[in-house]
Amino acid sequence: MSAKPDSIRSILFALFANLAIAIAKGVAAFVTGSGAMLAEAIHSLADSCNQLLLLFGMKQSRRPPDKEYPLGYGKSIYFWSFLVAVILFSLGGMFSIYEGAHKLAHPEPITSPMIAIGVLIFAIIAESISLWGCMQAVNKERMGRTLPTWFRESRSSELLVVFGEDLAALLGLALALLAVLASAVTGNPMYDAFGTVIIGVLLVGIAFLMAVEVKALLIGQGVEPLVEEKMKAYLRDRPEVDHLYKLLTLQLGPDAMVAVKARMRPTGSEDDLINTINHVERIFRETFPMTTWLFFEPDNADDD
Repeated sequence: MSAKPDSIRSILFALFANLAIAIAKGVAAFVTGSGAMLAEAIHSLADSCNQLLLLFGMKQSRRPPDKEYPLGYGKSIYFWSFLVAVILFSLGGMFSIYEGAHKLAHPEPITSPMIAIGVLIFAIIAESISLWGCMQAVNKERMGRTLPTWFRESRSSELLVVFGEDLAALLGLALALLAVLASAVTGNPMYDAFGTVIIGVLLVGIAFLMAVEVKALLIGQGVEPLVEEKMKAYLRDRPEVDHLYKLLTLQLGPDAMVAVKARMRPTGSEDDLINTINHVERIFRETFPMTTWLFFEPDNADDD
């Protein structure tokens, strides 16, 4: 089992960016008293913890199979990705909504707004760099698909989560900047409070979408539709395969399990049939290196 270097690079990009941003936001929130800034500081700190959880999950997913987990630990990355979505929902989104509601009930003026604005501009630049790093990895996996389609079909939960976090962070920062600017120009702290609530709603929404996608992987999805079609095309084009009856796949983190049921062309003997299947399996693994487990069932009818 092997982790994807692009996914690890994206997580590290996000980790270092969020640590720097969280520190800057925390100082600015303390100095200015901005609720939107405090919400953003908590969000960035939560994101930093999330990236550490993803790195731990990727390490866990590389553990080799054993008697208790004969198919390996690849799907453990889905648990940690789901946990990240829950943390973003609770610690990021719900805290922001609570903080905004508190500010609405007890409005406080923002002090030193220029500090908050400067920190937010820095954070937007840093988060943009993090999102750029994530998009480099996403574009390699999109294969011509739109971003929403890739988001629904992706089996790289760690990359999906980093993308969702970075997007939520960038949109949240833009909202926080608008809220602080509005409060600074008008002198009305209610804009900052409203901005905090909107940031919370945004985080809750994106966290929910992330959780839905990762839940599907936890339950047990096959490989991406494009990859599955390529697998079927490969088997149908093989001269040794007379007819493909069924192809079943299961995504196991970075790896996959594949089961094939097909009618093979006559070979003359049982040994020749076995050698032919082994040959097809060997080239299949070379063509689709994510295939860790491959089960090939020769048959003369699809009676399932």
